[in-house]
This record gives sequence, structure tokens and C-alpha cells, in this order.
Amino acid sequence: MGVHVHEAKSQHGSREVRTKVASRLRSVEGHVRGVVRMVDEGAYCIDLIKQTLAIQRAIDKINAMLLEDHLEHCASKAISAANPAERRRTISELVEVFEMSGKL
Repeated sequence: MGVHVHEAKSQHGSREVRTKVASRLRSVEGHVRGVVRMVDEGAYCIDLIKQTLAIQRAIDKINAMLLEDHLEHCASKAISAANPAERRRTISELVEVFEMSGKL
């Protein structure tokens, strides 16, 4: 299962979604820093778990936003393309993401 890295020169997805995702990621980053402080301060285990679960839900929401954006912009173009190899590649990428998430 390889990691696909697309060239940075082309913009994937919508700029609006990317802006929202970046903002949410910065929020998650701050939340993680807060939980690290809680750990360092000896916070109650259940409180830590509640915080890490909140972070996990936030990341799940980010993934859902990115997947929806990908389906609307990138995948829809590739699947409707005349090139069958492009369609197969796009479908394989989507299956790989679901396999990685444990949702398949």
C-alpha cells in the first residue's frame, strides 16, 4: 500500500474547503498541545480520553470534508474521463483510503 504524492504545482480540490480544513487542522493542533499540557500536569485519565476522542472526531470531520471535496472535484472528473486507466486509478485510490480507515 503506497503513499501517492501528487505534484504541488496543481491545486487539488476547492480553495474554500482547503481554507476550512487548514483552519480546523490549526484548531486540532492547538487542542493536541492542550492535551499534552494536561498529560504533563497529571490530569485524570478519563478526562484525557475524552479530549483525545474529541480530537479524533475533529480529524474524522476533516477527513469527511476532504473526501467530499475529492469526490466532487477530482474523482468525478477522473471517473468520467475517457481514459479507463485513469478511472481504475481513481477507484483504486478511493478503495485504498477506505481500507486504511478500517471502514471497508
